Amino acid sequence: MRYDLVVFDNDGVLVDSESISNRLLAAYLTELGHPTSYEDSIRDYMGSAMHRIHDLVLERSGERLPADFDDVFHSRVFAAFERELRPVPGVTGVLEKLTADGVPYCVASSGSHERIRVGHRATGLDRWFDDTRIFSAQDVGKGKPAPDLFLHAAERMGVAPERCVVVEDSPLGVRAAVAAGMDVYGFTAMTPPAKLAGASGLFADMGELADLLA
Repeated sequence: MRYDLVVFDNDGVLVDSESISNRLLAAYLTELGHPTSYEDSIRDYMGSAMHRIHDLVLERSGERLPADFDDVFHSRVFAAFERELRPVPGVTGVLEKLTADGVPYCVASSGSHERIRVGHRATGLDRWFDDTRIFSAQDVGKGKPAPDLFLHAAERMGVAPERCVVVEDSPLGVRAAVAAGMDVYGFTAMTPPAKLAGASGLFADMGELADLLA
């Protein structure tokens, strides 16, 4: 393999969570008086850290979200994860191959550490990701599209950025990977390919990834 580290985004790449979380986010924002459709949520917030939701709502409405917004939202999401969440089809095969080939990998997500771990426990992916392989936007000052999170993950894993490849499904994540000086493959299962145009390559089926990385 031509890379020394594979960095996975989490939501929509490892766990099939984007439809769940964006459905609940749209409903909660609407409940709070900020009408938001599912499509609006996908367009504006997919792949972003929580602070971006606060910032955009304040910018657009002049109103701040409630102080307990994050806690309420996460409690709803975690409950739904326990009922509905599944791994992205084909991702366990990718992880099995990376492990068999001895290729280091990790996850670098805009989500909180708790969100990552809840999702991994619910789907059984926790067997593939111990604490040394999990990085969150909580670990750095700025989330995606800033490169900070990916650079942090590479540093902690002991790999130069130019030897890393990122697997992403959001425009913000692709921008962050490019800014970090890393190759990035865009997963188009939920995202129109045109929105991931800055990626090094695109793929629609997780079963295609291993060949792209070879």
